[in-house]
Formats: sequence, structure tokens, C-alpha cells
Amino acid sequence: MQVQRNIHSPNCCVVNESVATKCACISRAGGVLSGMDAVFTLMSPQFLVLALCVGLFAGIVKGLVGFAMPMILISGLTMFLPPEIALAGLILPTVVTNGVQALRQGARAAWGTICRFRVFLGAGGLLLIASAQMVQILEAQTLFLIIGISVTVFSAMQLLGWQPKLPEKTNVLEGAIGAFAGFIGGLSGVWGPPTVAYLTAIETPKAEQMRAQGVIYGLGAVLLLVAHVGSGVVSARTLPFSALLVAPALIGMGIGFRLQDRIAQHQFKRLTLLVLLIGGLNLIRRGVMG
Repeated sequence: MQVQRNIHSPNCCVVNESVATKCACISRAGGVLSGMDAVFTLMSPQFLVLALCVGLFAGIVKGLVGFAMPMILISGLTMFLPPEIALAGLILPTVVTNGVQALRQGARAAWGTICRFRVFLGAGGLLLIASAQMVQILEAQTLFLIIGISVTVFSAMQLLGWQPKLPEKTNVLEGAIGAFAGFIGGLSGVWGPPTVAYLTAIETPKAEQMRAQGVIYGLGAVLLLVAHVGSGVVSARTLPFSALLVAPALIGMGIGFRLQDRIAQHQFKRLTLLVLLIGGLNLIRRGVMG
């Protein structure tokens, strides 16, 4: 009897291991399916494809000019998705791509930028967390107007060639602009316009401006993620959608980096601003007309 048990035990183990392996595979597949099921409760497969294309384009522009990903994502996604879903979608790709941009020249350089713009970051972070809690309170039309006006004004200002010049960098002014950027960012996920305008106005060198944008937007995106977990915008229902946008955003960013060496950057920046202007005007239209 002992011999018989020893003979059959390995087979039993093989069977058990086989069953366990199949169960593990089924469990993993079930996790993927449940994630996709969550996405398809938010949108149709056709809208998901459109969203991935928007993410790819946003990544290309991000690689070219260092900013505008949240604006492109929120402007593009809200053409066919509710604003709170679009806001949830942009968070993870924004965190990841800005992390890549901020650390491109090393952690020490990124830390130096954090120290230099600590007032901007502190004031912006506080207002971002506070205003993020208002997303579920504000009506969709109001949110469309807030996002649309900020995007349209910034795009038109840049297209007309107006670049404000500040005499010097002051903590009061930096804190005020940071607070405004954080307030808009918490509501809409878009805090690029006042940030870029400020960095340009104080004549930040190109390399540092690119790094500063990555640091400011990256830390802001992390705070936005935390804040919107509390507000309910980011949840188990919306997080899979945001995760799906990371890959096309990174692919697009890689393409943007390569194109940057071959094509005049100012031409693509102008094209980007035109697209943002159209998107902003469309959001204003939806805010006014419903």
C-alpha cells in the first residue's frame, strides 16, 4: 500500500500542479477581463480606440515641446467622454511621462529644480488638493467653461506672440501664479498654461524649462492622483482606463523626441496651439450650449 501511494503521489502532484497552473492563468485572465470590463462600462470599444489615439498624439506633442499633454487629453477626450472620466484618464499618463521628462538629466538636476521652484510647488500643491474636492460639486457645463476658457486664452496668447516679461523672480508672484495653476489643475487636470507663461516670462533657459515643466507637472500629477482618490474621480472603475493610456502616451513621447531633431519645433508648437485653440473653443461651446 505504501508503494502504491508513492507511485501515485507524483501523478497526483502533477495533476494538482496542472490544475493550479490553469487556475492561476484563469485568475490572471479574469483580472485583465475585469479591468477591460470596467473600461467598457465607461465607453464603447470605438471610443476606447479614439481615446488611445488621443493619448498617442498627446505623447508626440509632449515629446516635442515638453508640455500640453493634459490640455490635449482633456480637450480631446471630452469631445466624446464625460469630463470626470476624461480627468481620471489623463492622470496616470501624465504622472509617468512627466517622470521621464523630469529625470532625463538625472535626479540631482531634478532636485535642484524642485528647490528653485519650491514656492510655486508648495502653493500650487495646496490649491490643487483643495480644488480637486470641488469636481463632484461643480456641474459639467461649469467645468467645461473653466477648462475651455483657460485653454483658449493660453493658446490665443501664444499664437499672437505675446510673452509677458517679468523684471525678477519674487516669492509673492511665484506663489500667486502657483496657487492659480494649482486651483485650475485640481478642477480640470490642466495646470500647464500659467506654468508655461510664468517660466517663459522669467526667461528660464530652455533645458531648465523642460526639466522644470517635468518636475512641476509630475509632482502636480501625483498630488492630483491622491486628491482625486479622495474625491472619487479616480476609482477601481476609472483607473484601468487611465492605465491603458500610459502605453500610447509613452510611445508618442518617444516619437516626439525623435521628431524634435528632424523637424522645426516651433512649427509643431504652433500646430499644437491651433489644435488646443480649437479644442478650447469646443469646450466653451459645450459649456454654453450644453
